[in-house]
Amino acid sequence: MHCSREVGLLLNLLASILFAACQGNSAESDRHFARFVRAVDPQNNLKLSWNGAALPHPCEWTNRTKNSLVRCDSDGVVTEVRLENLNLSGKFDADSLCKLPGLQVLSLARNSIHGYIPDSVSSCRNLRYLNLSSNLLRGRAALVLKNLNHVRIVDISRNNFTGSLPKISLAFGDRGTGFSIKLSSTSTSSEDSGSPESEPQKGSAGTLEKILPVALGIAVIICVYFLAYFVRKRVLKMSEEKKLIKMLSMSPAKTSPPSMQLCPTQVNPEEETNKSELVFFVEDKERFNLGELLESAAHLQSQTICSSLYKVILNDCAIYAVKRLKKLQVSFDEFGAVMRRVGKLKHPNILPLIAFSSNHEEKLLIYKYQTNGSLSNILDGSIDGKREFPWKLRLSIASGIAKGLNYIYNHQNPVPHGNLKPSNILLDDNDEPLISEYGYAKYRDPKISTMFSSNGYSAPEKEASEKGDVYSFGIILLELLTGKTVEKSGIDLPKWVRSMVREEWTGEVFDRRITNPARDQYGFHLLDIALKCVSGKPEDRPAMAVVVEKIEEVASANDDVSISSLASADQFSPKDCCLLHSMIPETWDTPGSNY
Repeated sequence: MHCSREVGLLLNLLASILFAACQGNSAESDRHFARFVRAVDPQNNLKLSWNGAALPHPCEWTNRTKNSLVRCDSDGVVTEVRLENLNLSGKFDADSLCKLPGLQVLSLARNSIHGYIPDSVSSCRNLRYLNLSSNLLRGRAALVLKNLNHVRIVDISRNNFTGSLPKISLAFGDRGTGFSIKLSSTSTSSEDSGSPESEPQKGSAGTLEKILPVALGIAVIICVYFLAYFVRKRVLKMSEEKKLIKMLSMSPAKTSPPSMQLCPTQVNPEEETNKSELVFFVEDKERFNLGELLESAAHLQSQTICSSLYKVILNDCAIYAVKRLKKLQVSFDEFGAVMRRVGKLKHPNILPLIAFSSNHEEKLLIYKYQTNGSLSNILDGSIDGKREFPWKLRLSIASGIAKGLNYIYNHQNPVPHGNLKPSNILLDDNDEPLISEYGYAKYRDPKISTMFSSNGYSAPEKEASEKGDVYSFGIILLELLTGKTVEKSGIDLPKWVRSMVREEWTGEVFDRRITNPARDQYGFHLLDIALKCVSGKPEDRPAMAVVVEKIEEVASANDDVSISSLASADQFSPKDCCLLHSMIPETWDTPGSNY
């Protein structure tokens, strides 16, 4: 007992250290962000209060003005800053900017920012997208790009950069690395350049001596923070799992706790009760009780502000994925009714719901654990060169997703998915796609969904519907064809593809890692389908039944084609490309303009 008390005091002390470290790190990041904003906006066009009053937290800046946007992750760390077309007339303070450890996206396009891009921008090691186009920046283009060795997508066009360009591809980058840049067409040669190569860095040696002790101190604090975090996490892991499941075993009406044997053989799934039972959609022999779940090993796989995913291994070695949901905006009765409808769906391309448990506070969804990962894993592995992603498998995955969605919408009063993206497409042992995370997206807290959702896959109307899911499917199909990923790169994929088609560079759209000749023959037809799916207006998008029919036609033709016919140069006619051109309005930008 005495030992337990000492352990408790130690954990409380570690928790206090963690809290203090987090608060200190957050406050320090806020100060760095404030210095960056003050430097880039000396005229205070953002209308912020600098007269002693505390600035709003950066995460509260979303849509503060028409063209400003700040996004944060679930821990409140700034990941994206967009201050575009705001008449900012200051300098680019990279020293403060690069002290925001989670920053991945920065856009200061269409302002009047002047001066040089300092060498310290090279310390922004997590920055992947940088857009400084249409400003008054100067310096040598080659040196600027050399310092941006961690950035994957760069747009420094329409500035006053000079000098010769580095020997890299300037059109759409090195497809092996995904690096892409855009430069001014008015850049002069190195002989015409009269400006210095970079802004003078006064007192750089003295500054380094001053900040080195501070940096070492911060490093020590971070190490202590992570050590304490993992120690506490390891000690509390199993107790937390048991606590969560025990909470779910309580009745929402606070009646006496149900028996541990929560899965009687005679469970009527049509009856809605006010208890947090495990309601199964499998045979009796596959069921288990809450006690067995409680005693099993649970491993946290992922966690967000409103959900957690666990890998649970039962005593009989069966492995399940258990999804814990909270903060859903739905009544107890409605959620139970919807999950029963979802549980009755049986299709090879929909991840089957094994069971669910619900009370007014939290929900549990139980699935069979899939060991082959997700479509997102395959795309990332293909881009990194770690695995092959052949044409036939891409076509099979696209067809399977379409069939699963069509099955959903063939039922009366279908439940829209509302959150379709590659990380929610799992693969079974035969690499067949399985649609997961289905049935509850529309019940998420609107404030949380707006702040943390992956908008690159959401339709412009932001509504959960069949046409919204068709749009999301169209984005995934474009990813399969181009080899580019929206979730990590932030690229506006429909806009980029349309601009390429309009400029008659359609052949450059397709992923060059695909070597199958059938890609060139039938890829254009799939591209046509994808572009129709991502139409801006819902009424212009096809129904899922039509999408399935068109993809099946391509898949059937792909299977029937012979090696000899693929070798023919007459298989693809220019008119196929013209069909795509007829879909692209004349107002679309030229290729790469979205960078």
